[in-house]
Amino acid sequence: MKLEDAIKSSKFVSEKQKAAINVLYTGYWLRSGYSANLKKEDLTLEQYNVLRILRGKHPEQMCVKDIASRTIERSSNVPRILDRLVIKKLAKRTPSKEDKRETLVSLTEKGITTLDRANDLTWEITNGISALNEEEAQTLNDLLEKMRLDTTGTSNS
Repeated sequence: MKLEDAIKSSKFVSEKQKAAINVLYTGYWLRSGYSANLKKEDLTLEQYNVLRILRGKHPEQMCVKDIASRTIERSSNVPRILDRLVIKKLAKRTPSKEDKRETLVSLTEKGITTLDRANDLTWEITNGISALNEEEAQTLNDLLEKMRLDTTGTSNS
């Protein structure tokens, strides 16, 4: 669907403004699809993100600070998200042996199987961008990364 049809407007100050609005609209579209599918596993998008981060280090444990530094949404309240994952028995906390003030987190077996099912559900949404071939997806990735560069050439993420 064309952006103009989706938002029922065709008045943009510039192509750059249209591109920015298009990125926001598309991000919301992707987020909505992911959220709806993840609901089937009783997961929020933020919980799914944390489970994926933990899976990337599995079987190693991670401290909360390291998890928080890798989340997509930097404003996420990672300790609260971890509380929910522990209650659901998808993750477990253990006190650090080196620093008693630090808590280490890891996936449980239930967390791994839930994440596997959630990955299958999110794949349905990822396939929603199947109108792009691999080369076009690479170009889109390059353009999005270029968009996040500031004038000094460093990433703004």
